[in-house]
Order: sequence, then structure tokens, then C-alpha cells
Amino acid sequence: MPDLEQSAESAKSTESAESAESAKSTESAESAEPVRPEPVRPEPVQPASTGRPAPFIPSPRHPTHSVDRAFLRMERRRPDVRWDAGGVAYLSGPAPALSDLRAYVGFRLGGLPLHTSRVAGGRRSRWQPDAEFDIDQHVHEVVADGPAGWDSALHTALNAPFAPGALWGVWLVHGHEPDAYAVCYRFRHACQDGSAAAMTFRAMLGEGEPSARPVPDRSRRAGVPRRVGAAVGLATKFVAGTLAVRGHRPDAVFTPSGERRLWRGRVPADTLRRIGAARGGSAHDVHLAALAGALSVWSARSGVPLPRVTALLPIDARRPDEDQTWGNRCFAVPLELPVRTGREDPDGTGAGDASLRRLDHVMATTRKLRGQTWRQAMQDLVRFMPGRPTEWYLRRVLSPRFTNVMATSMPLAEKGSLGETQVTGTALLPLVVPGHLFGVGLSFFGDWAEVSFVADGALPLGESLPELWERAVGELEEGTAQV
Repeated sequence: MPDLEQSAESAKSTESAESAESAKSTESAESAEPVRPEPVRPEPVQPASTGRPAPFIPSPRHPTHSVDRAFLRMERRRPDVRWDAGGVAYLSGPAPALSDLRAYVGFRLGGLPLHTSRVAGGRRSRWQPDAEFDIDQHVHEVVADGPAGWDSALHTALNAPFAPGALWGVWLVHGHEPDAYAVCYRFRHACQDGSAAAMTFRAMLGEGEPSARPVPDRSRRAGVPRRVGAAVGLATKFVAGTLAVRGHRPDAVFTPSGERRLWRGRVPADTLRRIGAARGGSAHDVHLAALAGALSVWSARSGVPLPRVTALLPIDARRPDEDQTWGNRCFAVPLELPVRTGREDPDGTGAGDASLRRLDHVMATTRKLRGQTWRQAMQDLVRFMPGRPTEWYLRRVLSPRFTNVMATSMPLAEKGSLGETQVTGTALLPLVVPGHLFGVGLSFFGDWAEVSFVADGALPLGESLPELWERAVGELEEGTAQV
């Protein structure tokens, strides 16, 4: 892996030359930079050969957000729950040596200061540089025992505990083939949300593309009363929704094994976009409608009754000027999936087949969420809601009494590489809370929309879910072609 070796060597050879230049622009940040063993101390400037602009480096002492603090408190309240998420990148080419990968990741951390920070303080807690940061405690290796050992190695990476005090970890998974390997990145949710994790992917493996996330326009003071009313109305709506199921106790559909598993599927991204455009919706709407269709078939085959399925959708609520690499700025929106829509026409209206009715149902629900008013309201809620109400709301909507599925989607990058090896596929690893059926993630990478299901290994017929989702997308494509 020549590029990895050059990155590590470049970090050493340019340190003295760049320190004088960077001292002017980053004097305050460097004064708080912890002392770390060489060669893992990253420089805050990318190598000139990458062609990327120098990254924005936030203050070395960054205030925690109310969502960060909520997840930290939930971790303390429920230490038995795995409060982590992440993703997997699949690459073609020979795997790097663990030492080379550690040097490469350490070098890239110059543009990701959160990854070398920790939370300190009480009520006014802040992220600050971790003087004891050690790259060896964050980058690990899992070697498969030949081709037959691939699944076991990958799931070892999915289930491995973090090192004591670590907020994130990277696992190099290889050994099953000479020219293929994977990099698994996992983080505690108190550290990042999905948008911040996607920026980490682009910093480590991508080409530096900006995020495709939708954000509200910059606000004006004249609209403050209307925004306050919208934010209060939105909060009331979702809080009331969680109270409506206060006494609901879902039946356990399986006995958990305690080991998470990952199953993947994919369709061309243009297929989802084309279906959505034909009905006036989005690719994400198509994904959710296909998920509802897949769950309908899965329920019939597995014998697991699904009288009600609520998916929790994390939505990025960052302001246009907020840095995406730092912490949590997400709002969790519940959406009831139309799983029970049957092949028959329940209303006698002749409104088409079940797949298109599911899509129309999803679009009717998400249309407001895509609008400027509600996005601004979500942004205002996340920005101003105090810590305790934030934690209360997250506990409510994450509870299996209310939510069955965590569903997220994320545009990652057009392409990616690590040294001379190329990223060929991706998989999101959503948060999986005990009592939920699974977490499902949709990642857009290159020309593909890739779906990943993460669940306890004891979930009945869990391995069939990606294929059922792909078939449901095919039904939607066929249905829109006939209209």
C-alpha cells in the first residue's frame, strides 16, 4: 500500500516545515493540542497530492450539544444497551498492514478533531483534546480464517467492544480473499450522528465532496414568531404521539442472542429516484415503501405478527453554518409504515396495487417533513430544546413500546479509495435498541443505493430481508411503469 506508507512518511517529513506556517492560523488550537506518541500526531493540513482544501478546524474546546448529553445520560442509565452505530466500506485490492492503516488514520485525524477529544466538565460539559489519546486503542484488525471465515470475521468487528474510554473504533477485516477487504467504523452515538459519520467517511475514504443534506435557508428575525409557533406545534405533535402508546407493551418476537448480524442488498440509485419522481416523491420515500412491502412478506413467512410498525427516522437539523464533523444535531421523527396494506383494494376505490398505495401513504406523511417550515422547526427544536426534555423525548421515541425499526439513509460519496484500493460498496450500521426488530440503513454510494439490515442474529429469517426489499423495489418499478 504505497499511498498509506507515503501518508505516514509525509506526516513525519513535513512536520517541521508546516509547523511554522500553521502556527499563525491555528495558534489557539495548537496551544491546547495534547502530546501524543509519534507518528500518530496528525497535522491539520491534508497532503498537497490529494487536491483537497484544508479542512475547517473548530475550537479545541467545543461545547457539547443537548443531544450529545442525552445519549451520554442514556448510556449511564442503560449500560446494557449498545449505543453505537457506524458503517462498513468494502474495498477491492490487497489489505494494508495494520501499522500502515493506523498511520493513515492518525494522519487523517488532523481534520477530525472530535476523534481525538473527550467530554469533560459537569453541567457545562465540553469536548476537549484527550491528552491520553492512543491510535492503537482505536484501530484494530480481524483476520478471517480463509473464505469460509468471512462472515465470522465481519461479525466479530460488528460486535467487538470499544477500548476503555474510546468513543469510536476502526476494524480492518481481511483474510478471506487476497484482493478484497473491509473497513468497519463504529462510533458511540454520544460522539456523532449519521451526518457527522458520513463526513468522517469522506475525510477518510472519499474525495472530499460536500454533503447533499438539505438544510433550511438562513433565518430572518422577521419570521421568529412564526418559527416559534411551528416549533411548538411540531414538539406537541410528536410528544402527543408518544403518549398515545403509553400502555403498549410489545410481545417479544424472538429470544435475543446478543450478537448483531449484517445483511445487505442493492439496487441502482437511479431506479429509486426514477420511481420517486414518477409519483412526486423522493428516493427515500421509495425506500420506506419498499421496506413496508418487505416487512409484509417477512411477517407472513416468519410467523411474526406486525399489527403496527413505526420507523424512527433521524433527520439532520444542523444550521447551514454548523460544522458537520462534530457531535449530534439530529431530530428523531416517527413514521408508521403501511405494512398491513394488502393486495386487495380495502376501500373499493381501485386505487392501484398495494406497492403504489404504500408509496402514496409514505409520501403523504413525509411531504411536510421535506418542506421548509418543518425543517426550520426541527432545526429550532434541536438548537434550543434543553437537555432534560431532549433526553425524555429520545427515551420515549426509542422505546420498543413506540418504535419497532430504526431507519436511516445517507448520501456518502461518489467514489472512495484507501491508498491504491477502491471502495466497491458500503453498508450503514444503524443504532439497534433492544426490543426493536432491526435497524435499516440506505447508503447512496456511486451509482448504487445499498440497503443494510442490522439485527440480532436470532431474528427469524432476518437474512431474507434484503432480497425482499429488492423485490419490493421491483414491484414499485413495475407499478409506476404501468401507470
